[in-house]
Amino acid sequence: MAMMQHIAAGKTVLSVLSAGLEREFGQGVGAALAARFLEAEESDFLWEARISERWLGRYWSADEEGSDDLDRVAILARLGRAWSVAVLIIDGEGCAHGLMGRRDFRRRSEAARALASLG
Repeated sequence: MAMMQHIAAGKTVLSVLSAGLEREFGQGVGAALAARFLEAEESDFLWEARISERWLGRYWSADEEGSDDLDRVAILARLGRAWSVAVLIIDGEGCAHGLMGRRDFRRRSEAARALASLG
């Protein structure tokens, strides 16, 4: 059975994920497992944490079959304590397929300017 938990105000994705992993796998391993999990699924977490997005155009790749169904989307997201601007590869169903680049900022205003400058 799947269990969903909404992240309460003031808690970060990392803290909630760490706590859940500690309950499942024991004391002391939660933070390390959470960091590895976030790293492996970075594009999905960023996409789900987005606050705003901007379509940049189609994503064309000679390597990927069906790449004509993919788009490049710039996002502003809050993941943990950092504001992030990232360019993701997104399919027509709204699922993240990859991360093309990411920059982190201390302030939302800095991140918003960076997002506006992407083109």
